[in-house]
Amino acid sequence: MNKTEAIACIQQHLPEKRFQHTIRVMDTALELAKTYHIAAENMELAAIFHDYAKYRNLDEMKRIIINSTLPKDLLHYHTELWHGPVGAILIQQEYGIDHPDILRAIRYHTTGRAHMSLFEMILFVADYIEPGREIPGVEEVRGMAKENITLAAQEISKRTIHYLLSQNQSVYPDSFFAYNDLTRKINGGL
Repeated sequence: MNKTEAIACIQQHLPEKRFQHTIRVMDTALELAKTYHIAAENMELAAIFHDYAKYRNLDEMKRIIINSTLPKDLLHYHTELWHGPVGAILIQQEYGIDHPDILRAIRYHTTGRAHMSLFEMILFVADYIEPGREIPGVEEVRGMAKENITLAAQEISKRTIHYLLSQNQSVYPDSFFAYNDLTRKINGGL
């Protein structure tokens, strides 16, 4: 599937504001891919499809989680987390996209995970720092992303966990695992 076809597919499933976010994520991911010497074609598809299931019916997403190999504990956390894992399944089923890097990057783009690949980190970071985001401190993370993608991903994990805790929200375990793993890498594997 090429970029034009992928954009046409995604545009049908997203409201205009989210579609524009997707285009900005794609552009940001491609800039980071160039910086970190990652092939653009797969990164482009991952970024275009990262929010594919964002507006799917919650009952449909719940059924997909129950009837798939996805962890059932997802059902006990905020439904915002569902669209990444469900989206990875849907793009494989509906469009035949089965490249493992693309599927993993989409699946974990909201939570991160331990042992993220560089490819996964780029999408994780691009989704957070795209130019339309006005999150407090995002400019600092944008600067980090250009110099050290691991440091940027760790900072995003830390800020996300802190925000969820400040809102009395539960935190999905993959987010903690991502933070801990990234912190170990930054601290030299300790």
